[in-house]
Amino acid sequence: MTTVKSNVDSTRLENTEDIKSTEISSTDNYSEGDEKLSALNTELHSQEGFSSFGFSDGLIRTLEKKGYKEPTPIQKEAIPELMLGRDLLGQAQTGTGKTAAFALPILERISPTNGRPQVLVLTPTRELALQVADSFNAYAEGHQGIKILAVYGGSDFRSQINALKRGVDVVVGTPGRVMDHMRQSTLLQKELQTLVLDEADEMLRMGFIDDIEWILEQLPEEKQMILFSATMPSEIRRLSKRYLHNPAEITIKAKKKDAQLIRQKYITIQNSYKLAALKRVLEISAKEAVIIFARTKVITQRLAEALEAANHNVAVLNGDVPQNLRERTIERLKLGGIDILVATDVAARGLDVERIELVINYDMPFDTEAYVHRIGRTGRAGRNGEAILFVSPREKSYLNNLERVVGQKIEKMEVPNNEFINQFRIEKLKTELASETENKKDDDKESSILSKLVDELETEFEMSPRQVAMNALKLATGKSQLLINEDESWLTKQDTFRRRNERYDDRSRSRRRNSFDSRSPEKDKQRYRLDVGHKDHVKPGNIVGAIANESGLKGKMIGRIQIFEDHSLVDLPKGMPTNIFHNLKRVKVMNKELNITLSN
Repeated sequence: MTTVKSNVDSTRLENTEDIKSTEISSTDNYSEGDEKLSALNTELHSQEGFSSFGFSDGLIRTLEKKGYKEPTPIQKEAIPELMLGRDLLGQAQTGTGKTAAFALPILERISPTNGRPQVLVLTPTRELALQVADSFNAYAEGHQGIKILAVYGGSDFRSQINALKRGVDVVVGTPGRVMDHMRQSTLLQKELQTLVLDEADEMLRMGFIDDIEWILEQLPEEKQMILFSATMPSEIRRLSKRYLHNPAEITIKAKKKDAQLIRQKYITIQNSYKLAALKRVLEISAKEAVIIFARTKVITQRLAEALEAANHNVAVLNGDVPQNLRERTIERLKLGGIDILVATDVAARGLDVERIELVINYDMPFDTEAYVHRIGRTGRAGRNGEAILFVSPREKSYLNNLERVVGQKIEKMEVPNNEFINQFRIEKLKTELASETENKKDDDKESSILSKLVDELETEFEMSPRQVAMNALKLATGKSQLLINEDESWLTKQDTFRRRNERYDDRSRSRRRNSFDSRSPEKDKQRYRLDVGHKDHVKPGNIVGAIANESGLKGKMIGRIQIFEDHSLVDLPKGMPTNIFHNLKRVKVMNKELNITLSN
């Protein structure tokens, strides 16, 4: 196997990572493909942007409409290989643009025929399935007749069956729901031409490896396979060697930006109070410019109207905004004509405005990649930034995964109450008055007139300097009251609701812990203690993946797992070899060694 190294321009990456290097591996015996790739590379040097890949005019127009100008490094290296129909093994971090790297060439190489699925994309979570399906739909605007369907647990099975019967070209789904459809013969796999495994290491950590192998066994032998993974554990490497045929191997080595530049916080809030909480957060924000991310176009419009009514200088950026208006809006944001931008994920892709100092995630993003993209809109050019995430009680479980991806703690934040807002207003006014002392105007004549005006007020109206100052302050603060006295009873209700949920969660964890402790391991298993727990943000899937990778055990052979604050318990088969036992002690989960021991 030969290895070709190339330097990569790192200035285009639209996320919180800077590219260090790119490595591409290809097989020596792929001569026909090499000739085509050589010709494609020659064309690439003569063209710019996405036009260099030989995409159709319809796709190029779609990409231009979406604001895509230059491909990211993973796209530069993967797209030519996938356009040739090669299998591909790609290692790239979240947020590098890998969805477009596989979706664009797939759309160019398929055409709607008899409505039977031609492409299957497997993702670890329903949130990612939805986002990938949304991306496919966005890119497919110029490809008439191509239909995309997301299938995942928790949604109506019957409606998915009906959609499959009507005809679908691309299916994006989670392993469990895909297996359900295959067993019911509602997802026909005979004509599948391409399989994509997205975030394969995450699927391994979640214990899906056996399900993936079962799915692979049902698919036609002749197909294109694309596997993307942020890391390359031994189990994923074994999977690739078994199922990928002469794959192109692409590795994007990335260096994260200094995460401390973006201070991240979250607010636990019920959906019915989100808008009221948003207004209070903006009230205490002294940031130069703010971007608010919402999930849908309808929500962006509703938020913008509410904030405009509250005298904020706001604009909207969503899929309905035409390209020329989008460009004018971004230019106004850069120049200070707009201070708050309400946007959807797709519309804000590639947005690079140094003034943005605060990102508010009004709606929880679909997946970690979207979150990384969102918060990456602040902290630009080495400046400090802040990101605030609104989390409903049901969404709070997603926080640990976000913290793992960004590599830092997301701090808890309370909704500002009346007292806090009033104090903020007073301090802001004091600061502005004090800074005016240092503001030396060039117009001495104007200063002289103002000074004379004060003297006249003191003599003609017998006003003291204090009275003059007080009247000036009243004029400066305008007709609105300096201090607010709004009804904040909902804040008390919100706190009560939150504490009740936290107590319920604590009791549930306690019941599960007591129930688990009272049950002995199965006859063929022993119970072990691990030195990782809730405080390390560990999940059962992390433990399953770590043990499976090191011991060779299949996920289904690992028994009960219970996670406590500072440790975890897991049931493993009896008779563990000594060398594996010692190796497991050194295995790390969430950057901490398991230090496995027999449980008392």
